[in-house]
Amino acid sequence: MPILPTTTPRSSFHDEMHYKRRRPTYWTASIPLFLRRLFRFPQMDFEFALWQMLYLCIAPRRVYRNIYYHKQTKNQWARDDPAFVVILSFLLGASAIAWGIVNGHGIMGILKMILFMVFIDFVVVGLVISTICWAFANRFLSHRRTVHAVEQNVEWAYAFDVHCNAFFPLYLILYVAQFFLMRVLTKQIWVCLFLGNSMYLIAVCYYCYITFLGYNALPFLLHAEMFLYPIILFLIIYFVSLFGFNISAIVLQLYFNS
Repeated sequence: MPILPTTTPRSSFHDEMHYKRRRPTYWTASIPLFLRRLFRFPQMDFEFALWQMLYLCIAPRRVYRNIYYHKQTKNQWARDDPAFVVILSFLLGASAIAWGIVNGHGIMGILKMILFMVFIDFVVVGLVISTICWAFANRFLSHRRTVHAVEQNVEWAYAFDVHCNAFFPLYLILYVAQFFLMRVLTKQIWVCLFLGNSMYLIAVCYYCYITFLGYNALPFLLHAEMFLYPIILFLIIYFVSLFGFNISAIVLQLYFNS
């Protein structure tokens, strides 16, 4: 006697359609988890992102202390939660609105300023710096212990993470503090010149320092202190600028039209 099928063709069809709906497509699987979660706000850990922002200002080493455990649990060095980027982009947008209102810009002027602060200053410049640091670290700082050891490289996403971390204190100094002090910094007094130029020096040095901490946290990199070397150039520019080159006044005039 022939064995009868246990399911009808209709149920088989529904099972197949259900499987196809549940199975991730090639396009979905090829998109990094970071981008897939970019607009899924309920899945973001904003509390942890705010905690990181706080400690980037008071104890930046602590931010990178648990990075090894993140690698063990997530199998990647880079964060997969875009909450930090979302918060920082929102803060930049709010700063752009404030700068636009104070300087009397219209709607289009404010939108243009948001575009420049978020997409040019933060994203585009960050992509360039991250790519340079990523290539430099993998080419010159990566340590191969033995021939049979597993080769480890810096993830490009991690390089962008380091940029995001380093950018936040710079944002507080040059986009927030400078906003409240712009009337003082543009005065033709040497003390104001010293204050403004010192703010830029602190901002870029802090950026280099947090960048150094980010790459120094990776156990397979050697001589990460090379990311501190640009500070020497910034110090030279700073001391030369004290002879009459007001960096704050020039940047505010060209960029913010203040």
